[in-house]
Amino acid sequence: MSELLDSKVAIVTGAAKGLGRAIAEELGAAGATVVCADIDEAGAGAVAAGITGATAARCDVREESDVEALVSGTVAAHGHLNVMVACAGIATVNPIVGMSLEEWRSVISVDLDGVFLCNKHAGAAMAAAGSGSIINIASIKAFGGAPGTGNYGAAKAGVVSLTKTLALELRAHGVRVNAICPGWIGTDMVNDRKHELEALLGLSFDEYISHVQGRLGEPDEVTGLAVFLASDRSRFASGSAFVVDNAATASLV
Repeated sequence: MSELLDSKVAIVTGAAKGLGRAIAEELGAAGATVVCADIDEAGAGAVAAGITGATAARCDVREESDVEALVSGTVAAHGHLNVMVACAGIATVNPIVGMSLEEWRSVISVDLDGVFLCNKHAGAAMAAAGSGSIINIASIKAFGGAPGTGNYGAAKAGVVSLTKTLALELRAHGVRVNAICPGWIGTDMVNDRKHELEALLGLSFDEYISHVQGRLGEPDEVTGLAVFLASDRSRFASGSAFVVDNAATASLV
């Protein structure tokens, strides 16, 4: 599969750990030149060191100047940008009625505003070049509620809507825009909040996951879809939200 993304240049935000790291590694294994971007520059550098030809860049996706510099710097260094994976995200656990406006905005600023900025600047660079693929990491929480994650779910629903609109706006410029909507994946973001979720739900996290989607997903069960969407094999796919959740959203019970 190493030739699938040969000659393609990809940015992955949130690449220092979790799903972002797994996607960066998989894109690199498929032949892409990867720019690992994260607010944790040292973490991004450690990931890049393990990917042939990869580099690292510090980027706070909440800051437009950071995102603009990331995109323009990538184009300057490599001549073009083919793939943007907007994966940087954070989460908190708190019921909406007990959530402060600051907590609401902290998640929205990364998970929605950050995706908007990545889409805006990558989209402009790709449109100027006449081709490209933007992959936004959303969530199944875009389609239904989950206790304690109202800010996260609202952000991800916004990401899906943004994806569809931008796909229409950039279609004539040869740029595709899609979203990946994973279910519960066993990343640090999820594992670090197990106890908070258990307290809120009143049952063990493992029992909850077993009922909702059978088991936790693994990052590498999402990365193959990211490679497909980054590649020319998906050249007719745009404006879609691809669900990867072991049938969680298929159930009414």
